[in-house]
Amino acid sequence: MFHFDNSYTRLPERFYASVYPEAVEGPKLLKFNADLARELQLDAESFGPGADENRLAAIFGGNVLPAGAEPIAMAYAGHQFGNFVPQLGDGRAILLGEVIDVNGKRRDIQLKGAGPTPFSRRGDGRAALGPVLREYIVSEAFAALGIPATRALAAVSTGEAVYRETPQQGAVFVRVAASHVRIGTFQFLAARGDTDGIKVLADYVIDRHYPDLKTQDNPYLALLQAVAGRQAQLVARWLGAGFIHGVMNTDNMTISGETIDFGPCAFLDEYDPMKVFSSIDAQGRYAYRNQPGIAQWNIARLAECLLPLLDADEEKAVEAANGVLKEFGERFQAAWLTEFSQKIGLSGSEEGDGDLVQGLLAAMHKGEADFTLSFRRLADAVTAEGEAAFLDGFSEAPLEAGVTARAAVAEWLVGWRQRLERDGREAEEQRTAMRAKNPAIIARNHRIEEAIAAANYGDFSFFERLTTALEKPYEDQPEFADLMAPPTVDQRVLRTFCGT
Repeated sequence: MFHFDNSYTRLPERFYASVYPEAVEGPKLLKFNADLARELQLDAESFGPGADENRLAAIFGGNVLPAGAEPIAMAYAGHQFGNFVPQLGDGRAILLGEVIDVNGKRRDIQLKGAGPTPFSRRGDGRAALGPVLREYIVSEAFAALGIPATRALAAVSTGEAVYRETPQQGAVFVRVAASHVRIGTFQFLAARGDTDGIKVLADYVIDRHYPDLKTQDNPYLALLQAVAGRQAQLVARWLGAGFIHGVMNTDNMTISGETIDFGPCAFLDEYDPMKVFSSIDAQGRYAYRNQPGIAQWNIARLAECLLPLLDADEEKAVEAANGVLKEFGERFQAAWLTEFSQKIGLSGSEEGDGDLVQGLLAAMHKGEADFTLSFRRLADAVTAEGEAAFLDGFSEAPLEAGVTARAAVAEWLVGWRQRLERDGREAEEQRTAMRAKNPAIIARNHRIEEAIAAANYGDFSFFERLTTALEKPYEDQPEFADLMAPPTVDQRVLRTFCGT
Protein backbone atom coordinates (compact mmCIF):
# COMPACT_ATOMS: atom_id res chain seq x y z
CA MET A 1 0.00 0.00 0.00
CA PHE A 2 2.21 2.80 1.32
CA HIS A 3 5.95 2.79 0.80
CA PHE A 4 6.93 4.64 3.95
CA ASP A 5 10.39 6.11 4.49
CA ASN A 6 10.09 7.99 7.77
CA SER A 7 12.86 10.49 8.42
CA TYR A 8 11.31 12.63 11.16
CA THR A 9 11.13 9.71 13.59
CA ARG A 10 14.90 9.38 13.25
CA LEU A 11 15.28 12.78 14.91
CA PRO A 12 15.62 13.09 18.72
CA GLU A 13 12.55 11.89 20.61
CA ARG A 14 12.01 15.32 22.18
CA PHE A 15 10.87 16.56 18.75
CA TYR A 16 7.67 14.51 18.84
CA ALA A 17 5.53 12.03 20.76
CA SER A 18 4.69 8.55 19.52
CA VAL A 19 0.92 8.12 19.48
CA TYR A 20 -1.63 5.90 17.76
CA PRO A 21 -4.85 7.05 16.11
CA GLU A 22 -7.95 6.31 18.14
CA ALA A 23 -10.41 3.99 16.42
CA VAL A 24 -13.79 5.38 15.41
CA GLU A 25 -17.18 3.72 15.33
CA GLY A 26 -18.21 3.79 11.68
CA PRO A 27 -15.61 5.20 9.25
CA LYS A 28 -16.96 5.96 5.79
CA LEU A 29 -14.97 7.25 2.83
CA LEU A 30 -16.42 10.56 1.67
CA LYS A 31 -13.81 11.63 -0.86
CA PHE A 32 -10.60 10.13 -2.17
CA ASN A 33 -8.09 11.94 -4.35
CA ALA A 34 -6.99 9.23 -6.77
CA ASP A 35 -4.82 11.61 -8.83
CA LEU A 36 -2.84 12.62 -5.76
CA ALA A 37 -2.57 8.97 -4.70
CA ARG A 38 -0.88 8.18 -8.03
CA GLU A 39 1.44 11.15 -7.55
CA LEU A 40 2.41 9.75 -4.15
CA GLN A 41 3.11 6.33 -5.73
CA LEU A 42 0.53 4.56 -3.60
CA ASP A 43 -0.16 1.06 -4.88
CA ALA A 44 -2.66 1.09 -7.74
CA GLU A 45 -4.06 -2.25 -6.57
CA SER A 46 -4.93 -0.87 -3.15
CA PHE A 47 -5.88 2.70 -4.10
CA GLY A 48 -6.84 2.53 -7.77
CA PRO A 49 -10.23 2.00 -9.44
CA GLY A 50 -12.25 -0.67 -7.67
CA ALA A 51 -10.32 -0.32 -4.42
CA ASP A 52 -12.09 -1.50 -1.29
CA GLU A 53 -13.64 1.70 0.08
CA ASN A 54 -14.27 0.11 3.46
CA ARG A 55 -10.58 -0.66 3.85
CA LEU A 56 -9.61 2.84 2.71
CA ALA A 57 -12.05 4.29 5.24
CA ALA A 58 -10.56 2.11 7.98
CA ILE A 59 -7.03 3.27 7.15
CA PHE A 60 -7.82 6.96 6.69
CA GLY A 61 -10.19 6.99 9.65
CA GLY A 62 -7.43 5.67 11.88
CA ASN A 63 -8.82 2.20 12.61
CA VAL A 64 -6.15 0.30 10.68
CA LEU A 65 -2.48 1.20 10.85
CA PRO A 66 -0.77 0.47 7.52
CA ALA A 67 2.53 -1.41 7.47
CA GLY A 68 5.53 0.86 7.81
CA ALA A 69 3.66 3.69 9.51
CA GLU A 70 5.30 5.22 12.59
CA PRO A 71 2.57 7.52 13.92
CA ILE A 72 3.68 10.60 15.80
CA ALA A 73 2.40 13.95 16.99
CA MET A 74 4.92 16.71 16.30
CA ALA A 75 5.94 19.16 19.00
CA TYR A 76 5.89 22.89 18.31
CA ALA A 77 5.21 26.21 19.96
CA GLY A 78 3.94 29.44 18.42
CA HIS A 79 2.83 33.02 18.60
CA GLN A 80 -0.97 33.02 18.43
CA PHE A 81 -2.27 36.49 17.59
CA GLY A 82 1.02 37.87 18.87
CA ASN A 83 1.01 35.97 22.18
CA PHE A 84 3.67 33.30 22.66
CA VAL A 85 2.57 29.82 23.75
CA PRO A 86 5.65 27.68 24.54
CA GLN A 87 3.94 24.36 23.88
CA LEU A 88 1.27 23.68 21.28
CA GLY A 89 2.00 20.65 19.11
CA ASP A 90 -0.27 18.39 17.09
CA GLY A 91 -3.31 18.31 19.32
CA ARG A 92 -5.60 16.56 16.84
CA ALA A 93 -3.24 15.50 14.05
CA ILE A 94 -1.14 12.36 13.74
CA LEU A 95 1.61 11.99 11.15
CA LEU A 96 1.40 8.45 9.77
CA GLY A 97 4.68 8.66 7.91
CA GLU A 98 6.46 9.86 4.80
CA VAL A 99 6.48 8.65 1.21
CA ILE A 100 8.56 9.56 -1.83
CA ASP A 101 6.43 10.85 -4.70
CA VAL A 102 6.88 10.42 -8.46
CA ASN A 103 9.16 13.48 -8.55
CA GLY A 104 11.44 12.11 -5.86
CA LYS A 105 10.05 14.54 -3.26
CA ARG A 106 9.41 13.46 0.31
CA ARG A 107 5.78 14.02 1.41
CA ASP A 108 4.09 13.68 4.81
CA ILE A 109 0.77 11.85 5.16
CA GLN A 110 -1.15 13.05 8.20
CA LEU A 111 -4.51 12.22 9.75
CA LYS A 112 -6.20 15.36 11.08
CA GLY A 113 -8.90 14.65 13.64
CA ALA A 114 -7.63 11.16 14.54
CA GLY A 115 -7.94 11.44 18.30
CA PRO A 116 -6.15 12.96 21.30
CA THR A 117 -2.38 13.26 21.57
CA PRO A 118 -0.08 14.39 24.40
CA PHE A 119 -0.46 17.92 22.94
CA SER A 120 -4.27 18.02 22.92
CA ARG A 121 -4.48 20.43 25.88
CA ARG A 122 -7.74 18.90 27.17
CA GLY A 123 -9.18 18.78 23.65
CA ASP A 124 -10.85 15.73 22.15
CA GLY A 125 -8.43 15.50 19.22
CA ARG A 126 -11.31 15.23 16.80
CA ALA A 127 -12.50 17.25 13.81
CA ALA A 128 -16.00 18.12 12.66
CA LEU A 129 -17.29 17.43 9.16
CA GLY A 130 -17.57 21.09 8.16
CA PRO A 131 -13.93 22.09 8.74
CA VAL A 132 -12.77 18.87 7.06
CA LEU A 133 -14.76 19.61 3.90
CA ARG A 134 -13.60 23.25 3.95
CA GLU A 135 -9.96 22.20 4.09
CA TYR A 136 -10.49 19.65 1.32
CA ILE A 137 -12.15 22.22 -0.95
CA VAL A 138 -9.70 25.06 -0.40
CA SER A 139 -6.48 23.03 -0.46
CA GLU A 140 -7.41 21.43 -3.78
CA ALA A 141 -8.57 24.81 -5.12
CA PHE A 142 -5.12 26.15 -4.25
CA ALA A 143 -3.47 23.27 -6.08
CA ALA A 144 -5.49 24.03 -9.21
CA LEU A 145 -4.59 27.72 -8.94
CA GLY A 146 -0.91 26.79 -8.75
CA ILE A 147 -0.35 28.28 -5.29
CA PRO A 148 1.89 26.18 -2.98
CA ALA A 149 -0.25 24.47 -0.36
CA THR A 150 -0.81 21.26 1.51
CA ARG A 151 -3.01 18.79 -0.36
CA ALA A 152 -6.10 16.72 0.37
CA LEU A 153 -5.78 12.95 -0.05
CA ALA A 154 -9.06 11.91 1.56
CA ALA A 155 -11.96 12.82 3.82
CA VAL A 156 -13.63 10.24 6.05
CA SER A 157 -16.69 10.50 8.29
CA THR A 158 -16.30 8.75 11.63
CA GLY A 159 -19.87 7.80 12.48
CA GLU A 160 -19.44 9.63 15.78
CA ALA A 161 -20.43 13.05 17.05
CA VAL A 162 -18.00 15.74 18.14
CA TYR A 163 -19.09 18.41 20.57
CA ARG A 164 -18.35 22.07 19.94
CA GLU A 165 -21.05 24.68 20.60
CA THR A 166 -23.47 21.99 19.37
CA PRO A 167 -23.06 18.30 18.47
CA GLN A 168 -21.61 17.88 14.97
CA GLN A 169 -20.70 14.98 12.74
CA GLY A 170 -17.13 13.81 13.18
CA ALA A 171 -14.66 13.42 10.32
CA VAL A 172 -10.97 12.90 9.57
CA PHE A 173 -9.00 14.85 6.99
CA VAL A 174 -5.98 13.22 5.33
CA ARG A 175 -3.43 15.94 4.63
CA VAL A 176 -0.34 15.69 2.46
CA ALA A 177 2.51 18.17 2.94
CA ALA A 178 6.08 18.69 1.83
CA SER A 179 6.60 18.59 5.59
CA HIS A 180 4.85 19.81 8.70
CA VAL A 181 7.89 21.67 10.09
CA ARG A 182 6.81 25.17 11.06
CA ILE A 183 8.40 28.29 12.47
CA GLY A 184 6.77 27.16 15.69
CA THR A 185 8.80 23.94 15.57
CA PHE A 186 11.98 26.00 15.93
CA GLN A 187 10.31 28.11 18.62
CA PHE A 188 9.53 25.01 20.66
CA LEU A 189 13.24 24.22 20.88
CA ALA A 190 14.34 27.84 21.35
CA ALA A 191 11.93 28.29 24.26
CA ARG A 192 13.77 25.46 26.02
CA GLY A 193 17.23 26.83 25.28
CA ASP A 194 17.87 23.78 23.10
CA THR A 195 20.48 25.18 20.72
CA ASP A 196 21.69 21.70 19.82
CA GLY A 197 18.12 20.76 18.87
CA ILE A 198 17.77 23.90 16.75
CA LYS A 199 20.90 22.93 14.84
CA VAL A 200 19.64 19.36 14.35
CA LEU A 201 16.31 20.67 13.06
CA ALA A 202 17.96 23.25 10.81
CA ASP A 203 20.22 20.58 9.30
CA TYR A 204 17.18 18.35 8.78
CA VAL A 205 15.25 21.14 7.03
CA ILE A 206 18.21 21.95 4.79
CA ASP A 207 18.59 18.28 3.83
CA ARG A 208 14.87 17.89 3.15
CA HIS A 209 13.88 21.22 1.58
CA TYR A 210 16.98 23.20 0.66
CA PRO A 211 19.80 20.74 -0.13
CA ASP A 212 21.58 23.27 -2.35
CA LEU A 213 22.33 25.35 0.73
CA LYS A 214 24.69 22.80 2.24
CA THR A 215 27.60 24.20 0.24
CA GLN A 216 26.99 27.81 1.33
CA ASP A 217 29.55 29.55 3.56
CA ASN A 218 26.80 30.10 6.14
CA PRO A 219 24.06 27.55 5.43
CA TYR A 220 21.91 28.72 8.36
CA LEU A 221 21.82 32.32 7.16
CA ALA A 222 21.09 30.98 3.68
CA LEU A 223 18.24 28.92 5.19
CA LEU A 224 16.70 32.01 6.77
CA GLN A 225 16.99 33.86 3.46
CA ALA A 226 15.44 30.95 1.55
CA VAL A 227 12.47 30.60 3.91
CA ALA A 228 11.91 34.35 3.81
CA GLY A 229 12.05 34.34 0.01
CA ARG A 230 9.49 31.55 -0.30
CA GLN A 231 7.13 33.24 2.14
CA ALA A 232 7.43 36.56 0.29
CA GLN A 233 6.47 34.83 -2.94
CA LEU A 234 3.67 32.88 -1.25
CA VAL A 235 1.98 35.88 0.35
CA ALA A 236 2.18 37.79 -2.94
CA ARG A 237 0.31 34.87 -4.55
CA TRP A 238 -2.27 34.99 -1.76
CA LEU A 239 -2.93 38.65 -2.39
CA GLY A 240 -3.13 38.04 -6.12
CA ALA A 241 -5.88 35.48 -5.50
CA GLY A 242 -7.72 37.71 -3.02
CA PHE A 243 -7.03 35.20 -0.23
CA ILE A 244 -7.11 35.88 3.50
CA HIS A 245 -5.55 33.13 5.62
CA GLY A 246 -7.25 34.27 8.79
CA VAL A 247 -4.85 32.80 11.35
CA MET A 248 -1.24 33.55 10.38
CA ASN A 249 0.23 32.40 13.68
CA THR A 250 3.85 31.25 13.63
CA ASP A 251 2.70 27.65 14.09
CA ASN A 252 0.76 28.04 10.82
CA MET A 253 3.74 29.11 8.71
CA THR A 254 5.66 26.25 7.14
CA ILE A 255 9.40 26.20 6.56
CA SER A 256 8.79 24.60 3.15
CA GLY A 257 6.79 27.61 1.87
CA GLU A 258 3.45 25.82 1.56
CA THR A 259 0.14 27.29 2.72
CA ILE A 260 -1.10 25.28 5.68
CA ASP A 261 -4.22 25.14 7.88
CA PHE A 262 -7.30 26.31 5.99
CA GLY A 263 -9.36 27.12 9.07
CA PRO A 264 -11.14 30.50 9.10
CA CYS A 265 -9.72 31.38 5.68
CA ALA A 266 -11.71 33.11 2.95
CA PHE A 267 -11.49 34.68 -0.50
CA LEU A 268 -12.52 38.27 -1.09
CA ASP A 269 -15.78 38.96 -2.83
CA GLU A 270 -15.90 42.76 -3.14
CA TYR A 271 -12.42 44.25 -2.78
CA ASP A 272 -11.65 45.70 0.65
CA PRO A 273 -7.99 45.79 1.73
CA MET A 274 -8.93 45.74 5.42
CA LYS A 275 -11.34 42.83 5.08
CA VAL A 276 -11.41 40.31 7.92
CA PHE A 277 -13.52 37.15 7.97
CA SER A 278 -12.08 35.15 10.86
CA SER A 279 -14.34 35.21 13.92
CA ILE A 280 -11.30 34.98 16.21
CA ASP A 281 -9.44 37.91 14.62
CA ALA A 282 -11.28 40.62 16.53
CA GLN A 283 -8.55 43.25 16.03
CA GLY A 284 -7.99 42.61 12.32
CA ARG A 285 -4.39 41.51 12.85
CA TYR A 286 -4.60 39.19 9.84
CA ALA A 287 -6.66 41.40 7.52
CA TYR A 288 -6.01 41.08 3.78
CA ARG A 289 -3.48 43.92 3.49
CA ASN A 290 -1.75 43.11 6.80
CA GLN A 291 -0.57 39.69 5.67
CA PRO A 292 2.81 40.77 4.21
CA GLY A 293 3.73 42.58 7.43
CA ILE A 294 2.67 39.62 9.53
CA ALA A 295 4.75 37.28 7.36
CA GLN A 296 7.78 39.51 7.93
CA TRP A 297 7.05 39.54 11.68
CA ASN A 298 6.88 35.75 11.67
CA ILE A 299 10.19 35.51 9.82
CA ALA A 300 11.67 37.72 12.56
CA ARG A 301 10.58 35.12 15.11
CA LEU A 302 12.35 32.42 13.07
CA ALA A 303 15.44 34.63 12.93
CA GLU A 304 15.44 34.88 16.72
CA CYS A 305 15.54 31.09 16.95
CA LEU A 306 18.41 30.82 14.48
CA LEU A 307 20.59 33.60 15.97
CA PRO A 308 22.97 31.18 17.76
CA LEU A 309 23.64 29.48 14.41
CA LEU A 310 24.08 32.64 12.33
CA ASP A 311 27.24 33.86 14.07
CA ALA A 312 29.08 33.29 17.33
CA ASP A 313 29.15 37.08 17.75
CA GLU A 314 25.62 38.05 18.80
CA GLU A 315 25.85 41.55 17.29
CA LYS A 316 26.89 40.14 13.95
CA ALA A 317 24.12 37.53 14.12
CA VAL A 318 21.50 40.24 14.78
CA GLU A 319 22.90 42.37 11.95
CA ALA A 320 22.68 39.42 9.55
CA ALA A 321 19.11 38.65 10.64
CA ASN A 322 18.05 42.28 10.22
CA GLY A 323 19.49 42.21 6.73
CA VAL A 324 17.20 39.27 5.86
CA LEU A 325 14.17 41.09 7.25
CA LYS A 326 14.98 44.14 5.13
CA GLU A 327 15.38 41.90 2.11
CA PHE A 328 12.00 40.34 2.84
CA GLY A 329 10.28 43.67 2.34
CA GLU A 330 12.10 44.26 -0.91
CA ARG A 331 11.45 40.74 -2.17
CA PHE A 332 7.79 40.93 -1.29
CA GLN A 333 7.34 44.25 -3.07
CA ALA A 334 9.00 42.83 -6.17
CA ALA A 335 6.87 39.67 -6.01
CA TRP A 336 3.67 41.68 -5.47
CA LEU A 337 4.40 43.98 -8.40
CA THR A 338 5.15 41.02 -10.66
CA GLU A 339 1.95 39.27 -9.55
CA PHE A 340 -0.33 42.21 -10.15
CA SER A 341 1.44 43.41 -13.28
CA GLN A 342 0.72 40.03 -14.81
CA LYS A 343 -2.88 40.24 -13.62
CA ILE A 344 -3.35 43.45 -15.62
CA GLY A 345 -1.62 42.00 -18.68
CA LEU A 346 1.91 43.41 -18.50
CA SER A 347 4.86 41.28 -19.57
CA GLY A 348 7.54 43.91 -18.96
CA SER A 349 8.01 46.65 -16.40
CA GLU A 350 8.41 50.38 -16.35
CA GLU A 351 8.26 53.12 -13.76
CA GLY A 352 4.71 53.83 -12.72
CA ASP A 353 3.40 50.26 -13.04
CA GLY A 354 2.84 50.06 -9.28
CA ASP A 355 0.79 53.26 -9.34
CA LEU A 356 -1.24 51.86 -12.24
CA VAL A 357 -2.10 48.74 -10.23
CA GLN A 358 -2.90 50.76 -7.14
CA GLY A 359 -5.16 53.01 -9.17
CA LEU A 360 -7.22 50.02 -10.24
CA LEU A 361 -7.40 48.61 -6.70
CA ALA A 362 -8.50 51.98 -5.34
CA ALA A 363 -11.25 52.15 -7.94
CA MET A 364 -12.32 48.59 -7.13
CA HIS A 365 -12.52 49.45 -3.44
CA LYS A 366 -14.54 52.59 -3.95
CA GLY A 367 -16.73 50.92 -6.56
CA GLU A 368 -17.33 47.80 -4.41
CA ALA A 369 -16.18 45.68 -7.33
CA ASP A 370 -15.79 41.93 -7.07
CA PHE A 371 -12.08 41.09 -6.87
CA THR A 372 -12.05 37.92 -8.96
CA LEU A 373 -14.53 38.97 -11.64
CA SER A 374 -12.98 42.42 -12.08
CA PHE A 375 -9.62 40.98 -13.06
CA ARG A 376 -11.20 38.25 -15.16
CA ARG A 377 -13.35 40.74 -17.08
CA LEU A 378 -10.46 43.15 -17.47
CA ALA A 379 -9.01 40.70 -20.01
CA ASP A 380 -11.95 41.41 -22.33
CA ALA A 381 -11.50 45.16 -21.84
CA VAL A 382 -8.15 45.08 -23.66
CA THR A 383 -10.16 46.59 -26.51
CA ALA A 384 -12.90 49.17 -25.99
CA GLU A 385 -15.50 46.79 -27.44
CA GLY A 386 -15.13 44.47 -24.45
CA GLU A 387 -15.24 46.92 -21.58
CA ALA A 388 -18.99 46.98 -20.83
CA ALA A 389 -19.04 43.87 -18.62
CA PHE A 390 -15.98 45.11 -16.73
CA LEU A 391 -17.53 48.54 -16.06
CA ASP A 392 -20.82 46.97 -14.99
CA GLY A 393 -19.02 45.51 -11.98
CA PHE A 394 -18.48 48.99 -10.50
CA SER A 395 -21.11 50.93 -8.61
CA GLU A 396 -22.43 54.33 -9.64
CA ALA A 397 -21.71 55.65 -6.15
CA PRO A 398 -20.52 59.28 -6.30
CA LEU A 399 -16.91 59.95 -5.31
CA GLU A 400 -14.99 63.21 -5.00
CA ALA A 401 -16.31 66.08 -7.14
CA GLY A 402 -19.37 64.04 -8.04
CA VAL A 403 -17.46 61.56 -10.22
CA THR A 404 -18.83 58.00 -9.93
CA ALA A 405 -16.66 54.95 -9.30
CA ARG A 406 -17.62 53.62 -12.71
CA ALA A 407 -16.57 56.85 -14.42
CA ALA A 408 -13.28 56.85 -12.50
CA VAL A 409 -12.37 53.34 -13.60
CA ALA A 410 -13.38 54.15 -17.20
CA GLU A 411 -10.77 56.90 -17.10
CA TRP A 412 -8.27 54.41 -15.64
CA LEU A 413 -8.86 52.14 -18.65
CA VAL A 414 -7.52 54.83 -21.00
CA GLY A 415 -4.15 54.96 -19.25
CA TRP A 416 -4.05 51.19 -18.92
CA ARG A 417 -4.54 50.63 -22.66
CA GLN A 418 -1.78 53.13 -23.39
CA ARG A 419 0.49 51.11 -21.09
CA LEU A 420 -0.51 47.89 -22.88
CA GLU A 421 0.45 49.45 -26.21
CA ARG A 422 3.92 50.20 -24.85
CA ASP A 423 4.14 46.60 -23.63
CA GLY A 424 4.17 45.60 -27.28
CA ARG A 425 1.95 42.52 -27.46
CA GLU A 426 -1.07 41.98 -29.65
CA ALA A 427 -4.46 42.36 -27.95
CA GLU A 428 -5.35 38.68 -28.24
CA GLU A 429 -2.01 37.63 -26.74
CA GLN A 430 -2.58 39.98 -23.82
CA ARG A 431 -6.12 38.69 -23.31
CA THR A 432 -4.93 35.07 -23.34
CA ALA A 433 -2.15 35.81 -20.85
CA MET A 434 -4.57 37.58 -18.50
CA ARG A 435 -7.06 34.73 -18.62
CA ALA A 436 -4.26 32.32 -17.72
CA LYS A 437 -3.44 34.47 -14.69
CA ASN A 438 -6.90 35.51 -13.45
CA PRO A 439 -9.28 32.67 -12.47
CA ALA A 440 -12.90 32.59 -13.53
CA ILE A 441 -13.86 30.60 -10.44
CA ILE A 442 -12.61 30.50 -6.87
CA ALA A 443 -13.78 28.71 -3.74
CA ARG A 444 -16.23 31.41 -2.73
CA ASN A 445 -17.19 31.47 0.92
CA HIS A 446 -20.93 31.15 0.43
CA ARG A 447 -20.49 28.17 -1.88
CA ILE A 448 -18.27 26.40 0.64
CA GLU A 449 -20.91 26.99 3.31
CA GLU A 450 -23.59 25.70 0.94
CA ALA A 451 -21.62 22.49 0.36
CA ILE A 452 -21.11 22.00 4.10
CA ALA A 453 -24.74 22.66 4.93
CA ALA A 454 -25.93 20.06 2.43
CA ALA A 455 -23.32 17.53 3.59
CA ASN A 456 -24.49 17.89 7.17
CA TYR A 457 -27.79 16.45 5.93
CA GLY A 458 -26.04 13.65 4.05
CA ASP A 459 -26.11 15.26 0.59
CA PHE A 460 -22.61 15.47 -0.90
CA SER A 461 -23.70 16.23 -4.46
CA PHE A 462 -22.99 19.95 -4.20
CA PHE A 463 -19.61 19.27 -2.58
CA GLU A 464 -18.76 17.02 -5.53
CA ARG A 465 -19.97 19.61 -8.03
CA LEU A 466 -17.97 22.39 -6.40
CA THR A 467 -14.73 20.41 -6.20
CA THR A 468 -15.15 19.41 -9.86
CA ALA A 469 -15.65 23.02 -10.95
CA LEU A 470 -12.59 24.18 -9.00
CA GLU A 471 -10.32 21.73 -10.83
CA LYS A 472 -10.22 24.10 -13.85
CA PRO A 473 -10.24 27.61 -12.38
CA TYR A 474 -8.83 29.37 -15.43
CA GLU A 475 -11.39 28.01 -17.88
CA ASP A 476 -14.82 29.39 -18.67
CA GLN A 477 -17.19 26.59 -17.70
CA PRO A 478 -20.76 27.50 -18.68
CA GLU A 479 -22.15 24.54 -16.75
CA PHE A 480 -20.75 26.10 -13.56
CA ALA A 481 -21.71 29.72 -14.26
CA ASP A 482 -23.67 29.91 -11.00
CA LEU A 483 -20.53 29.02 -9.02
CA MET A 484 -18.59 31.88 -10.60
CA ALA A 485 -21.04 34.57 -9.56
CA PRO A 486 -20.47 36.66 -6.42
CA PRO A 487 -22.96 36.27 -3.59
CA THR A 488 -26.16 38.22 -3.41
CA VAL A 489 -26.60 40.38 -0.32
CA ASP A 490 -28.41 37.63 1.56
CA GLN A 491 -25.79 35.01 0.55
CA ARG A 492 -22.77 36.89 1.88
CA VAL A 493 -20.64 35.14 4.48
CA LEU A 494 -19.35 37.72 6.95
CA ARG A 495 -17.63 35.41 9.43
CA THR A 496 -15.62 32.21 9.12
CA PHE A 497 -14.75 29.88 11.96
CA CYS A 498 -11.76 27.78 12.95
CA GLY A 499 -13.69 24.65 13.88
CA THR A 500 -11.11 23.50 16.42
